[in-house]
Amino acid sequence: MTTLFDVAEMLKQARGEAHLSQEALASRAGVSRSTVARMETMAKGDMSVSALVRLLEAAGYDLKLAKAGHERTVEDILAEQRSGASES
Repeated sequence: MTTLFDVAEMLKQARGEAHLSQEALASRAGVSRSTVARMETMAKGDMSVSALVRLLEAAGYDLKLAKAGHERTVEDILAEQRSGASES
């Protein structure tokens, strides 16, 4: 199971791979640098999902959800449903 601490580490890694400082990532995502620092260290023990999505997008990543042990993502399932609806 992925914990919030794992997600915080993934965010930090994504920022590093994008070669962005906390300040640069914050600016791109429209949040404060302290928000980036707080989320990367889990300073308050929680995380804003909307800020997380914006930060990941600013680093060039998409947030994808997948059920453990399954290959298909939520996006895959939604795309299948949309294509099935258009065929009707």
